[in-house]
Amino acid sequence: MNTPKDTDQDANFDILENFERFHQKNEMFRRSQWDKSIRNEKTERFYSSHGSVNEWRRAEGFRQQDYALRNAAWHISDVFTDVHNDKGRREGFTDIFTLQADVAAEKADLGTHAEAAAEIKRVAKLFGAGDAGITAYDERWQYTGRFSDIESVEKAPEITPDLGLLSVVIITIPMDYELMKTVPSALGSASTGIGYSNDARSLIALTQYIRGLGYEAHGSLNDTAMSIPYAIKAGLGELGRNGLLITKNHGPRVRIGRVYTNMPLAYDKPIDLGVKAFCEICKRCAKSCPSKSIPMGEPRDKPLSISNLTGVRKWTVDVESCFAFWAAQNTDCAVCIRVCPYNKDFSHWWHRSARWLAGTPLRRLIHWGDELFGYGRRKKPKSW
Repeated sequence: MNTPKDTDQDANFDILENFERFHQKNEMFRRSQWDKSIRNEKTERFYSSHGSVNEWRRAEGFRQQDYALRNAAWHISDVFTDVHNDKGRREGFTDIFTLQADVAAEKADLGTHAEAAAEIKRVAKLFGAGDAGITAYDERWQYTGRFSDIESVEKAPEITPDLGLLSVVIITIPMDYELMKTVPSALGSASTGIGYSNDARSLIALTQYIRGLGYEAHGSLNDTAMSIPYAIKAGLGELGRNGLLITKNHGPRVRIGRVYTNMPLAYDKPIDLGVKAFCEICKRCAKSCPSKSIPMGEPRDKPLSISNLTGVRKWTVDVESCFAFWAAQNTDCAVCIRVCPYNKDFSHWWHRSARWLAGTPLRRLIHWGDELFGYGRRKKPKSW
């Protein structure tokens, strides 16, 4: 049986001898709760504006109705997240979801591992996933511990090897293409909120389906582990210069979710779209980044702060300056998603053709044409 490390080369992972697993408390949003060098008046305002419309600006894209739409888009996700706040949990962000019913007493027979995998992916898409893939549990990407925002204490991981959850189903949820064109703005942030709300709903439904088949399953959103390495191993995309997953069908415009299960399933293999070679010549995200947080140079093996992974050579984003910009404008940014040449509506054949050519030696032509035709330019919020 293959081990998770067997496909590292196919996934373009460059993991070094000094690799260290990551603790959730050092993730930027968790860190902003306890690190006094990060938490300030602007970050307090950023968090307080989430879920309420008490502060807005007259500027286009930041009006009361823009924040109202953003917060409404997040609302379903927030309801799921806050359901067990009284127990010190923020499900989907620091803790796994626990809203599912019991596992069925009898295991259903879905055929071979490949047939079972095809069924799970089909149902994932029925429940709203844009794409789905399956890979092996890999402790390297699991957080070494949790951090409770509510109680300000560290906690033990909930998903551990002894549970026997050997399969990880990864789903991607596309975010709204037209709304994303208006970022950075509170209006554009509604695209992110819709993505998270749809992700939570789809994960909980898929988790319950697997449990109804008689297998253990636990839904996980931003909690528990790093999503991008799992998604790459599951054949859903590649890592971009902007530090995001670049998927085949929606580019970087996705949210990611996971379901851990003991259901025997066939695993997918990493794919090669030519993203790394394209990112090497493109640099659009780095040039457009308002906070200059995305590197212009080559991949590196040195973290910029404790919020970066140690022991992996890759393009490393300065998440401290990135988050500072978010807090300053009082909503998230996503410019790096908007301007990415892979951020397209791939229902059109010409975009699919360009995507294919971007993975060939003609990639410079595609990059030139993308700029020539004005893709990635900001759409005025009022025109939305």
